[in-house]
Amino acid sequence: MGNTIVTFGEVIMRLSPPGNRVMKQSHEMEFFFGGTELNVASSLATMGCTVRHISSVSDDFVGESAVSFIKSFGIDTRFITKNEHPLGLYFLEAGSSVRASRIAYNRLNGSFANMRAEHIDWEKALDGCEYFHWTGISPGISAAAYETLKEGLKTAQEMGIHITTDPAYRSNLWKYGKNGSDILKELVSYSTLFIGGVNEINEILGTQFSSDQQGFIEASKELKEQIPSIQKVFDKIRIGVTASSQQTQGRAWVHDQYFETELLEVNPVVDRIGTGDAFAAGLIYGLMNFDDEKALKFANAACAIKHTIPGDINYCSAEDILEVMNGSSGGRIKR
Repeated sequence: MGNTIVTFGEVIMRLSPPGNRVMKQSHEMEFFFGGTELNVASSLATMGCTVRHISSVSDDFVGESAVSFIKSFGIDTRFITKNEHPLGLYFLEAGSSVRASRIAYNRLNGSFANMRAEHIDWEKALDGCEYFHWTGISPGISAAAYETLKEGLKTAQEMGIHITTDPAYRSNLWKYGKNGSDILKELVSYSTLFIGGVNEINEILGTQFSSDQQGFIEASKELKEQIPSIQKVFDKIRIGVTASSQQTQGRAWVHDQYFETELLEVNPVVDRIGTGDAFAAGLIYGLMNFDDEKALKFANAACAIKHTIPGDINYCSAEDILEVMNGSSGGRIKR
């Protein structure tokens, strides 16, 4: 294994009215390129990691712009294919205070949904890879995306690569006749590190564990019992006071030990999108550089600081995140 991190997932365009406007009152839109796994890749690249992203984009100027954006982070794009379908997109109305944010997706017939497994040479794509990261969103988009990911996971497992998963279940996906819980359980069985909590475990296993500390411990034990490939479980807790005020905390079950971080408060929240991806990126970076407990603290700090960054991606450096992790959260001006 080398030290490259490989991510697999959709490149999607986000369209939002400026500020905190609703669409009905706006005649212009800001756009950002993102996507759950791409957000992780971009954050890791910003922190100085060697990253390769695998996806499929539209064969037009929009897809070309997306690839140019990805390259701007120094991410290896050699295994991003193109096809004639449009790039997926979503619309976001950013909430504020007591008004929640709203999202509408247009992605199920996009370029990523129409990718083909045979277009990717997975042994070459995973060459030099230490960590391979995927989420539950990708296999929910289409059968083609599921089959492509499964091929990648099989190859990564055979190559002895660390496989990290954030098996997020999205009920508005899974329109192609497959049971999301069954597919996620199958794909998680290839993975070694689980980034998720009680809700995700209950969804995959069909269990009903509670979300308190003991419930998380019991759920983690059951997950490792049913899916022995999982070695570590890391969870992000977000406590929402309002849309503008959030608290974040990390907890983990590793080697039959429970540990957690302190709460970090973010007020006001600038942008909630991508905060879970920032946590996943921080965790992977942390595991490559620190012990498990410090990795979790670093991930929680990365999650907290992303709440202050507009757009889908955490643009903060490892040094910025370490400062927050070490207690420097007062926001003093750096001169």
